[in-house]
Amino acid sequence: MNNINIKFRLMLLSFLQFAVWGAYLTSMGRYLGDAGLGEYIGWFYAVQGVVSIVMPAIMGIVADRWVPAQRLLSFCHITAAAFMALTAYIGFSKGSEVVFNDIFWTYTMSVAFYMPTLALSNSVSYTALDKSGLDTVKAFPPIRVLGTIGFIVSMWLVDLMGAQANSNQFYVSAAWGALLSLYSLTMPDCPVSKAEGKRSISSALGLDAFRLFNQRRMMIFFIFSMLLGGALQISNGYANGFIASFSENPIYDGTFAVEHTNIIISLSQISETLCILLIPFFLGRFGIKRVMLIAMFAWVLRFAFFGLGNPGEGVWLFILSMIVYGVAFDFFNISGSLFVDKEVPENMRSSAQGLFMLMTNGLGASVGVIVAQEVVNKFAVSPEGWSTAWYIFAAYAFVIGVLFALLFKDSESVNK
Repeated sequence: MNNINIKFRLMLLSFLQFAVWGAYLTSMGRYLGDAGLGEYIGWFYAVQGVVSIVMPAIMGIVADRWVPAQRLLSFCHITAAAFMALTAYIGFSKGSEVVFNDIFWTYTMSVAFYMPTLALSNSVSYTALDKSGLDTVKAFPPIRVLGTIGFIVSMWLVDLMGAQANSNQFYVSAAWGALLSLYSLTMPDCPVSKAEGKRSISSALGLDAFRLFNQRRMMIFFIFSMLLGGALQISNGYANGFIASFSENPIYDGTFAVEHTNIIISLSQISETLCILLIPFFLGRFGIKRVMLIAMFAWVLRFAFFGLGNPGEGVWLFILSMIVYGVAFDFFNISGSLFVDKEVPENMRSSAQGLFMLMTNGLGASVGVIVAQEVVNKFAVSPEGWSTAWYIFAAYAFVIGVLFALLFKDSESVNK
């Protein structure tokens, strides 16, 4: 298989994968707030984590044992798109009279099928790269850059359509998902495991990945992945509404940041595109421990700059927050995924990626955003209260970074 051709095909896969998510992830909180569902924002973001506790692991097992990953990827995307389109329709038809139960359950079903695709698309990419004789650590980050570009394109599309504050953003997501479902079927085949002989119940169910907790270094890695995962959805859920809330102050009303919040926030994803390309260098030179520490302390700055900034003379602090997000997200999510890929046997790759998703976007993100909802509901009744909330989140990330530095032992496996 031509290496240039497969890289291009995987780039398009990555673009579409994250375009689906980018349509609503950073603007849904604003829509919910304007629709009178602001007190439930945390639950809408937390449910992504709740379904990630189970669904990625289950789908990883299915992909490892029974259904080729590219076919399962297609099925998950078309199912997610159908439920997301239904969510959009209900939200549009109900308008300002929409209530929690009207859209929460259809939205939940959509993300239940979308969240496993994050790990499945990684498995499809890693398998295709391996078949082509390419080094995943070096070849995957540039491919993943297109995912971030897809996320940005979708964010801008929703912004310029005027859909940040209405349910049309869900239609955009559904359209991307339907397109990706078809495209997934064109991906190279990902063969299921054909291990023969008598297997244990644990092996038959694909639960071998959980044995990684028997290794102290891997156990610590997954625990801290869960703890840092608590920060992943906080700014996605609240940054858009936070910046838009400055419109209540005549000094900031009409500023670019308030009028085009999604475009300002997209600077975070633009930063991602640059930081992804740095991952092979940083992993090779500094190892997974230092790279993860860089990510953790970048989260500290991400939240602190939000607390200090405003859309006027302090907009440069918002911009700095967006810039450090690229380091915070990529050096954690992508480096962590590559680390897991290199540490586990080939026959449990999909299961292990599902486990990583469970700990980060599952347990970590769900608990983290629910706690964040309580913090925001208590403090964010004024600009000063918002600052207090962001400082609390920054302090949390700082403590996690210090503890990780003390407890985790590095490994050189990602360099091999």
